[in-house]
Amino acid sequence: MDRRADLKRWYKENPPQGGVYQIRNINDGKILVRSSANFTGGFNRDKLELNSGTSRFALLQAAWQQGGEDQFVFEILDVFKPREEDTPEQQRKELLLLEEMWREKLQPCGERGYHPR
Repeated sequence: MDRRADLKRWYKENPPQGGVYQIRNINDGKILVRSSANFTGGFNRDKLELNSGTSRFALLQAAWQQGGEDQFVFEILDVFKPREEDTPEQQRKELLLLEEMWREKLQPCGERGYHPR
């Protein structure tokens, strides 16, 4: 068997799952809402940036450095199911729209979250 062909087929049959997620501080309930076409990749990216001190979300970065990784949980809010006929750019726009809808719903600014106003 051709291992490479098997992996390609498996990947096409099992695309990465993505959507909207939040990073929640378990001590004070503050959140940051994010989206990614691949949850695993998004979680890993955010953890790497936070652990290396390079997150663009300064309030979250400060809380992470103060309390550590164990103070936070990554939670899936909504799974994005792209349409096959959409281009990657259209899918990304839809995903960002879904993220914006969750931000409007949760209002993760000020006392409720880590997003700038």
